[in-house]
Amino acid sequence: MNENLSELRKQFEAELAETKLNVKEAVDALRVKWLGKKGQITAMMKQMATLPAEERPSFGKLVNELKQSVSERIENALEEAKKKALEAELEQGWTDTSLPGNGIPAGSTHPVYDVREEIIDFFSQMGFAVDTGRDIETDWYNFEALNTPPDHPSRDMQDTFYLGDKVMLRTQTSDTQIHYMETHKPPFRMIAPGHVFRVDNDATHAPMFQQCEGLVVDETITFAQLKGVLQIFMNKLFGEGVKTRFRPSFFPFTEPSAEMDVSCVFCGGKGCKRCKGTGWMEIGGCGSVDPNVFKNCGIDPEKYTGFAFGFGLDRIAMLRHEIPEIGLITSNDQRFLSQF
Repeated sequence: MNENLSELRKQFEAELAETKLNVKEAVDALRVKWLGKKGQITAMMKQMATLPAEERPSFGKLVNELKQSVSERIENALEEAKKKALEAELEQGWTDTSLPGNGIPAGSTHPVYDVREEIIDFFSQMGFAVDTGRDIETDWYNFEALNTPPDHPSRDMQDTFYLGDKVMLRTQTSDTQIHYMETHKPPFRMIAPGHVFRVDNDATHAPMFQQCEGLVVDETITFAQLKGVLQIFMNKLFGEGVKTRFRPSFFPFTEPSAEMDVSCVFCGGKGCKRCKGTGWMEIGGCGSVDPNVFKNCGIDPEKYTGFAFGFGLDRIAMLRHEIPEIGLITSNDQRFLSQF
C-alpha cells in the first residue's frame, strides 16, 4: 500500500508540472481531481477500511502527509495563478500613475455680468451713483409715478407678472429712478442695473433679463448732452468707429423720447442679415425726463431738467459676442459659457 502512495505522489507531481499554473481554472481543476469528494486522496482514505487494524495508523499518517503536501502545492499554485492574472490585467489597462489627475474646469464670469460690470465701471468714472433697486414693486413706482396712470394706453404694451393687487415683478428698472428722486435732492446722476420681468419668451426675448437705466437731473441738462454721453458710452462698448442715430419715439416718462440705434457691429453699417439690410441695430431708449415725473417725485420741473436712458444688458452681450439666441444666456451650458 505504501508503494501505491509513492506512485500517487509521483503522479501528482507529474500532473502539477503539466498544469498551466498561470491559469486559475486549470489549477482549480487539479484541486478538484486530487482533493475533491471523489478525488484521488479521498479514494486512498477510503482504502483504510480494508487494511488490518495494526497497519491503519501508519497508513493514515502517510495519507495525511500526502494530502497536506498536495493541498499546500495547489494553494501555492492558485496564489501564483491569481498573481499572474492580476499582472496581465494591469498590463492590459496600464495607467501611468505619475500623470496629473483629471482637472476641474475653471469657471469664468458670465458675458452679461461682464457687460454689467463694464457699464458700472464706465458710469462710476463719470460720477454716477449705482442703485440696484428691488425686484418686487408696487403699481405706483412701476407705472403711475412714471406718468403711466391706470387708463394710460401705454400700459397695453406691458405684459406684467402680477403677484397681488398692485404688486408685481418690475417690468423696468425705471422704478429705481423714482425711489432715488424721492430720497435725493438734485443735482445728481445715477444708474440702475438690475433684473426685470415680462411675460415674453422667444428667440430674442426672455421672461427675465437685465436692464440698466440711467438718470441725470440738474438745472441745465439738455438732450444734446444726452446724445454726447451715449455716443461716448457706445464707443466704449463697441469701439471708436461705431456710429449712433436717434429716432423719434414715445415713452410715457420722457418727452421728447427717442430710440437709439448703433451702426451694425456685424457688417460695419453696410447692411447684412443681422441688421435686416439697414446697417443699424436698435440698442435702447432715451429722452428728456417728463415734467410730470418730476412733479410725482417732488422736484420742481420749472427749475430742473434731466435725461434718462435704458439698455438691455442681455442684448448688448448678444451683440458683442454674436450670440444668436437669448436662451443660450440662461442655459447654464458649460459648452457655451466656456467660450467667454
